[in-house]
Amino acid sequence: MNAPLTFDMVRSPSETPAHAEQAVDTFLSHGTRSPKEYGGTVNPPVCRASTIVFDNMQDMDERQRALDRDEAGVMWYGRKGTPTTFALQESIARLEGGYRTLLASSGLAACTAALSAFVRAGDHILMSDSVYGPTRHYATTILARYGIATTFYDPAIGAGIESLIRPETRVVYVESPGSQTFEVQDIPAIAECAHRHGARVVMDNTWASPLYFKPFEHGVDVSVQACTKYITGHSDALLGSITTTQETWQEVSSHVYAHGLNAGPDDVYLAQRGLRTLSVRLERHQRNALEVAQWLAAQAAVEQVLYPALPGAPGHEIWRRDFTGASGLMGLALKPCAARHLRNFVDSLELFHLGFSWGGFESMIMPQESMPLREASRWPYAGPLVRLHIGLESPDDLIADLKAGFTRL
Repeated sequence: MNAPLTFDMVRSPSETPAHAEQAVDTFLSHGTRSPKEYGGTVNPPVCRASTIVFDNMQDMDERQRALDRDEAGVMWYGRKGTPTTFALQESIARLEGGYRTLLASSGLAACTAALSAFVRAGDHILMSDSVYGPTRHYATTILARYGIATTFYDPAIGAGIESLIRPETRVVYVESPGSQTFEVQDIPAIAECAHRHGARVVMDNTWASPLYFKPFEHGVDVSVQACTKYITGHSDALLGSITTTQETWQEVSSHVYAHGLNAGPDDVYLAQRGLRTLSVRLERHQRNALEVAQWLAAQAAVEQVLYPALPGAPGHEIWRRDFTGASGLMGLALKPCAARHLRNFVDSLELFHLGFSWGGFESMIMPQESMPLREASRWPYAGPLVRLHIGLESPDDLIADLKAGFTRL
């Protein structure tokens, strides 16, 4: 379906030349691992630390100067990172093709920190109408409280976003595909307009992960991810990442450090472990999801399958142009039905579990009985919307489960 993945990164200060030509699969297995430094252990161990002690005043002064020079991997205080933290940060930065990465305690913390790093009272943000709900809430409540205005735009606007940019617009926030409604945005066109007017482009890249979309090759300035999802991959840790260009690093890092954002070492370790199998898991998620999506598209109760990798689905052409693969998350616009019938459908499923998260090995379902919240664009479907995450189970079993559920719908 797509060309094989290759590993093309922006050089980071700690990069060794040996990594530059590695394929992604090789890097996931071998990158940022130094067994000799940890007694031969395969993975960097969990390093739990708050206080860091120095050999003497000179040692403390040298490390402070290294921090002032913005050198990577300097041990100073636990909140600013440990070897466990540094290893994962370096891995994600290389995979996304960015300069450096910072970790936060959740995906939402990463989203909000990246947004607020660039704005002050009187500034303006443009945000996709399909954005993740809690990010939308942060903009309309917390940022609004501090005098920062947000305008929501049609995710299909493309270069037309130029008409919405104001002199005080500082950030254009994109999420492609939308996390619940799956509109695919024309990121290069939006980024070109934003940069021409001096605005930063912040992107939520959770759906595709660093393997299937390279944000910095398409004009993004800061990429955020809920590492809770595919990077961790096992539904047992909360984590977010913020990856920047070299030009935006100082603004973002100083903001993150000033707000005391960090991530716990055990969650970081779980994400580092999950990262090793990201490629093989995503391949299976994609294969299963495409098979299920094709089956769903033929069902009488289905109005539209919202899965960009499915030929004919909304956004497929842009997805094919800009992405190298697809994950297991999709939407299902059903034909109009009574709320009780939708509940019967959801409750009858055995392999699809009801829950708010996704990105793990298991299949999930989350219905939305009312129409998605929209300010700048019209939601075109009259029936209920259901979000499905297609896990690593047998697609035949998943289809059989859905087929049985449709008899209740």
